[in-house]
Amino acid sequence: MATPIYQFEQMPRASAHAGIRARARRERVAGEAPRVGVIYNPRSHGNQGADFDCRICPHVHIAQPGDRSALPIALADFAASGIDLLVINGGDGTVRDVLTCGSSIFGDDWPTVAVLPKGKTNALTVDLGVPVDWTLQSAIDAFEKGGRVRRRPIDVTPLGDSESSRVLGFILGAGAFTTATNAGQSAHKLGAFNSMAVGVTTAWGVLQLLFASRENPWRRGARMALRLGAQEAPMAHSGLGDPEWRQLLFASTLENMPAGVKPFGHLRKGLKLVALDQIKRRSALMVPAALTGKMPSRMRERGIHQISVPQFTLEIDDQFIFDGEAFPPGKYRIGQGPELEFVTP
Repeated sequence: MATPIYQFEQMPRASAHAGIRARARRERVAGEAPRVGVIYNPRSHGNQGADFDCRICPHVHIAQPGDRSALPIALADFAASGIDLLVINGGDGTVRDVLTCGSSIFGDDWPTVAVLPKGKTNALTVDLGVPVDWTLQSAIDAFEKGGRVRRRPIDVTPLGDSESSRVLGFILGAGAFTTATNAGQSAHKLGAFNSMAVGVTTAWGVLQLLFASRENPWRRGARMALRLGAQEAPMAHSGLGDPEWRQLLFASTLENMPAGVKPFGHLRKGLKLVALDQIKRRSALMVPAALTGKMPSRMRERGIHQISVPQFTLEIDDQFIFDGEAFPPGKYRIGQGPELEFVTP
């Protein structure tokens, strides 16, 4: 709930060994309004300069954590009060922080969640079909009359001397994706947000793949090792370029991406990833078709890999990006968190 990109060590993480606090249970009588807890991030792009009505009604409890360290306290208070609906007012980074801090409080017993798209990027709300003008009252009304969608966030756990922390979110990327995220920050400064920023950055990235030299960071990528499943089987490589490098890695549990891109082809459910080897320029011509969901022939032989997997291990020598956050080089287990139920219109 602060700057767009900074180091993983600076953010609070959920302890893998923390005790889960039981969420208070209560029986709602017929016609009773749901008890609502709202995490409001005043730093989110869509909230800047906007007043938020904190006097809506007694059953709505609003917390405005000044920084991430205050989030666990606010969420623990919500759990103790037995909220029925948790509303996250912010962008993808705010969602990541709330899910991360809430995992040691709610465990597998989360309240229903609603997200108001107030950030520079709102990939989750695009996936859920939430309109950009969705309000708190709209979310509360949808709790009773709207739809429900279930999603499991990505669970990132550092491996090594201590596996004591984890972070939950929805979009992870490395290599050219890290370069694209930095380019996306420039797009934000020019006034492009959400799907427009994704579209502009994607188009620029495709041009770099087609015309840049191998030394360009868009084409060079990052040195990384990908091992699939609990058995950590090495991921296949086409043999194009350096086999220790991948030009791009992108992973998500979302099913509908901003700007209508379909990086995973026909794959939709669960944890999915797409990886590009250091492909040749003529293979890069297939990337636009792949982004629209089409499946050109011999994709894997040409260095484009689309797979679905329960979990994988990432060992990387460069930063990677997780919901806008820069993680340091290292070895990580990438899995799936608890199944959450989201309110939709």
